Amino acid sequence: MKILGIQVLRGPNIWSINRKKLIQMRLDLGEMEQRPTNLIDGFRERIEKLIPTLQTHRCSKGEPGGFLARIEEGTWMGHVIEHIALEIQTLAGMDTGFGRTRQTKTEGIYNVVFSYIEEKAGIYAAEASVQIAEALINNHEYDLETDIQRMRELREMERLGPSTGSIVAEAISRDIPWIRLNKSSLVQLGYGKNQVRFRATMTEKTNSIAVDIAGNKDETKRLLQDSAIPVAKGVTISDIEDLPDAIKKVGFPLVFKPLDGNHGRGATINVKTVEAATEAFEYAKNYSRRIIIERFITGYDFRVLVIDHKMVAAALRVPAHITGNGQDTVQQLIDKENEDPRRGYGHENVLTEITVDRDTLDLLAKKDYTLESVPPQGETVYLKSTANLSTGGTSIDVTDLVHPQNVFISERISRIIGLDICGIDIMAENLTQPLPENGGVVLEVNAAPGFRMHLAPSEGLPRNVAAPVIDMLYPPGKDARIPIIAVTGTNGKTTTTRLIAHIVKSNGTRVGFTTSDGIYVQNTKLMKGDTTGPVSAEFILRDPTVEFAVLETARGGILRAGLGFNKCDIGVVTNIQEDHLGISDIHTLDDLCRVKEVVIGAVKRTGWSVLNADNKYCIKIANNADSNIAYFSMDEKNSVIKEHCKKGGIAAIYENGYITIKKGDWKIRVEKVTHIPLTFGGSVDFMIQNVLAATLATFLWGYKIEDIRMSLETFIPSAAQTPGRMNTFKFKEFKILVDFAHNPDGFNGIKAYLQTIEATEHVGVISGTGDRRDEDIKETARIAAQMFDKIIICQEKYLRGRDQQEIINLLIDGIHEVKPNMEIIINNNGNDCLKYIIATAKSGSYITILSDTIDNAIVKVSEYLDKEFGV
Repeated sequence: MKILGIQVLRGPNIWSINRKKLIQMRLDLGEMEQRPTNLIDGFRERIEKLIPTLQTHRCSKGEPGGFLARIEEGTWMGHVIEHIALEIQTLAGMDTGFGRTRQTKTEGIYNVVFSYIEEKAGIYAAEASVQIAEALINNHEYDLETDIQRMRELREMERLGPSTGSIVAEAISRDIPWIRLNKSSLVQLGYGKNQVRFRATMTEKTNSIAVDIAGNKDETKRLLQDSAIPVAKGVTISDIEDLPDAIKKVGFPLVFKPLDGNHGRGATINVKTVEAATEAFEYAKNYSRRIIIERFITGYDFRVLVIDHKMVAAALRVPAHITGNGQDTVQQLIDKENEDPRRGYGHENVLTEITVDRDTLDLLAKKDYTLESVPPQGETVYLKSTANLSTGGTSIDVTDLVHPQNVFISERISRIIGLDICGIDIMAENLTQPLPENGGVVLEVNAAPGFRMHLAPSEGLPRNVAAPVIDMLYPPGKDARIPIIAVTGTNGKTTTTRLIAHIVKSNGTRVGFTTSDGIYVQNTKLMKGDTTGPVSAEFILRDPTVEFAVLETARGGILRAGLGFNKCDIGVVTNIQEDHLGISDIHTLDDLCRVKEVVIGAVKRTGWSVLNADNKYCIKIANNADSNIAYFSMDEKNSVIKEHCKKGGIAAIYENGYITIKKGDWKIRVEKVTHIPLTFGGSVDFMIQNVLAATLATFLWGYKIEDIRMSLETFIPSAAQTPGRMNTFKFKEFKILVDFAHNPDGFNGIKAYLQTIEATEHVGVISGTGDRRDEDIKETARIAAQMFDKIIICQEKYLRGRDQQEIINLLIDGIHEVKPNMEIIINNNGNDCLKYIIATAKSGSYITILSDTIDNAIVKVSEYLDKEFGV
């Protein structure tokens, strides 16, 4: 078997609108296409032995053991690999369960699709599942544990930490979109101007001065002491020479900790001798130039969490420890403790595995123990000097036990330091009594405190501490989203997108939009190129200046990675015509319809799907839509329009020379097409269709008719406003039209327009696109032969895997089918071709350059025009 390709789908896609994170693996089964599982001796026994948990997979049987029953009956290896990929992820701590395996139009080639939690681990699972299947087929031994451990490592490298992850999960539960901005914990919630950012548990509301104060333990202590907050007695030193005076001033037992440290790094507690103090000082110096020396306070280690100046949780933290049984060594007891199912690798479980480090050995040495010592029955042996969960500590929730005065003290501390989210470390006998009464003290105030101990305590109630964070970032009435209109279809996407963006912009809203020629915010092009995929959509949604997004959404991006957004307010499908067929398993218009339908599937239930009633595939999409439907049509007598409006529906129609909104039986005329420059005086039908789609979409959003009318009147087709769409250049003796029409439907649209143009000679410059079907290339050539008197083929680019001459021959064959004796000129150099066209142009001729045949044609034609007029 051979993996032909692996794609990562990150947004709504052709396999699932709701399950956005999918791996799509294109797999060639080879000879295994002829060998289903029931023909492989012992296959069921081997797979059940290697991965016994596959017994839980229900498969199409709908009951546990269903998948293994399918193996017994006989199923294909692609299906088996799908289930293996899902199960090994689950075994690696990433429980996920959606899968689909479908044969392509090519025998033996399958798309194996399955969900993932972490991207790199999902890709690894795809590759490993094929290797596992090969081993099972050939009855070879396989080290599954190595794969599982590697996926755990990949998971920990890639996943969001527990605190960040909990905030993201809470946002998702409230339908707030999110974007990960880097490989660590920088996250954007919301879109455009309504976004907020946070990193771990620091938000954009977190005061930088407060973070600086919290990072300086000496400064923190001074501020708290000046505000009558009980703190531990101590000093700060930088040189070892100052250590004797510090010991004398504070007195044993002591705590040493680096001034700039966090998470307990570099700290040593309960220091009782000068020798131990010297070691503790040197250890802390590894983490900070200045060292805090404090009186060691006996009691329990508590963490109080304050968010938005309100106490939300409190936990008793217990350092990693073991309890002796009089038989096992310290190391054996650690190993047994790590067998606790609640402990796991990294952050995969409630508790973290206990590891042995310098801190562990130092604490054991203070008791004259080593890892081989046998603690007596019932003795508690502490293995870490701090109670951090990341080092194996445990936590007990005590939120409901905190005395009101301690709540007041904690909330006051958050305001004294100035942190919106802070973790306050307290050493006290308990929190049920006020700290001034029980002698408790505040040890530290932490910016970016961890949430894990509160989200999943070892004992007590879990606290959803992410909820108050979201409450703070998105208080009632604050929206997280911006309006999104997504435009898809075969032809007309770019012009429709630009026209909608123009209407939005003309009404005083800052619009960001993506097109096949670049990314724009307002009037500024920020990136050049075909930007109609999910990366470009996310670019706009990340921009904090954007108030409204209009996103051209092409087939390629949907197939490659899914949508770049999870929901939109309005989805527009201009039409579905023959183009790009035979590529990426899209062979028919029904296949293409399924791709475009993804955009409509992402429309909110309260949103609108704007569909072309003159296109049967758009009508088909409407039948599956889970949103409001509105149609546009060139014919007010269209049966779909009549039935739709009869039920009170909304439509946009072209009637009696007007762009008209129809609501039920009422008509609202927007503008006469002859007054809309984009329609070229009403002579270009496909431009009228684009105007209908844009008018309807913006009307449904809520723009007034008079505002839409003014925008339509001021949208001038030009190389600047609509590059590559009906761009006309008027020379003294002839005219040149540049249009990027590249498929039969686009060519037919140009043909209809040219029939309204009087010229002494119609000259066409055409080319083919190598990844299109032979028939599609020939059909464009046939249409070209019908509309031109003279044709020049310039096949300079877009070969896409084909031989240049092969494409030229297909074009010639298509032309000669219509006009056997037509003269055809071949010139495959774009610059020479354009030079020849202009040099030989007859007076009164009309030259049409199609399919982006000549590279950068708009700029080059403009330069020739400037020269002619001496600009």
